[in-house]
Amino acid sequence: MTRVATFGNYQSALLNLMSAQSRAELAQERIDSEKIATNMSGYGRGAEQLTSLTSTKARLEGFIGAGESAAARLSAQDLAMTRIYEGGTGAREAIADGIAAGNITNLMTELGLQYQHIQSGLNAEHQGSYLFGGGRGDAAPATAKTMADLAAAPSTASTFANDDLKQKSRIDENTLVETGFLASEIGGPLTDVFRNMQAYQNGTPVVIGGVTYTPTGPGTLTGQPGAGVVAFLTAQLTQFDQANEGVTNQTAKNGLVQNQVETALNAHESQNLALDKMMQDKAGYDPAQAITDLQAAQVAIEASAQVINSLRSTSLLELLR
Repeated sequence: MTRVATFGNYQSALLNLMSAQSRAELAQERIDSEKIATNMSGYGRGAEQLTSLTSTKARLEGFIGAGESAAARLSAQDLAMTRIYEGGTGAREAIADGIAAGNITNLMTELGLQYQHIQSGLNAEHQGSYLFGGGRGDAAPATAKTMADLAAAPSTASTFANDDLKQKSRIDENTLVETGFLASEIGGPLTDVFRNMQAYQNGTPVVIGGVTYTPTGPGTLTGQPGAGVVAFLTAQLTQFDQANEGVTNQTAKNGLVQNQVETALNAHESQNLALDKMMQDKAGYDPAQAITDLQAAQVAIEASAQVINSLRSTSLLELLR
């Protein structure tokens, strides 16, 4: 037989009140977080699976971050390579126009401007680092600021300060792609053509394809070109064509890597969305159910409070007064 006492009634009502308050607090947390629990211990046997999903998601988001960084770099490289190509084709057109017009008075001035265009592309920066410097992102890879500097250098190679370390990015578990390019590879052949142009203008003989072209003296590239100058310029047109083709090939390679990175990013983002849904299914809590639980807990709190209040009037102490 269960003993009925005021103390026992109070204790039972108080326990019910505390339990209802705990349920109300839990329901409110679920409404705020939209999750079943705020830590893994609250998920019971589902915690292990959630831990695995969380780990997978973190790793996936790391690949997404690396892919986005690589995509931004590749996009900047595409713009820089386009600038370099425009400088090379602009120089080629200037020579062709001069030969066609029979007047090359302003040719060297135009070539100087196009060379500056190429330099700006070779020394392009991205996020505070030189794109084509290899491992030396803090130093401008193309050091010859003018065509005069080119001609004064001991060789074309000596005008490039980049090293041979190319940027690489891991875009998924098993794929490491080469996303970096070197200034010497992209602009080396073009720079060599510009160097020969300046050397010829300075009066120095130039060898192209085994043929030596000897100017009559310094300042030969001006006015109406003679047969020797036209022959030299025609040979340079071929050199420009080959160099510009090389820039085009490098730009195309950059584009292929861009497509590869973009494909990987799209796959990662789709997988990330799928993981979000799985985690929501495992960890999420129905907002409508949470509100219902909260309302039920609030009703229970009110009921427990009323019971405690009513116990005061049924206490033996009240009867003895």
